[in-house]
Amino acid sequence: MKSLQKGLFIALGFVFMTIAIIGIVLPLIPTTPLLLLASYFFVKGSQRFEIWFKDTGVYKKHLEGFVQNRSMTLRQKITLMAFSDVMIMIPLFMTDKILVKAILSLIIMYKHYYFIFRIKTVKIRSY
Repeated sequence: MKSLQKGLFIALGFVFMTIAIIGIVLPLIPTTPLLLLASYFFVKGSQRFEIWFKDTGVYKKHLEGFVQNRSMTLRQKITLMAFSDVMIMIPLFMTDKILVKAILSLIIMYKHYYFIFRIKTVKIRSY
């Protein structure tokens, strides 16, 4: 059972990494959170795949700075916030329940606070 679970984690790591790579070309798909998911699944799946993933150019260019310094470029922040805002606003506009609207609105506000004040903005990644 453990090997099946580890295999699933590795497969999910590759799925999210592939989608993230597509997101490099298509700005509507946020690269950073998908790479974070890929990294999570590779860590859970296998130390060998975790090491391999952290050695890839995609990881080094798009995620290493965030993981090490809790920093992102302004473009990364804007892309990520815009995509997540759209995803949160879909149920926000589809529901009639005031409590759900209030909770989703608070999530959006906290997310903006977090990205603006808690994650450092850098101009260019240097490696």
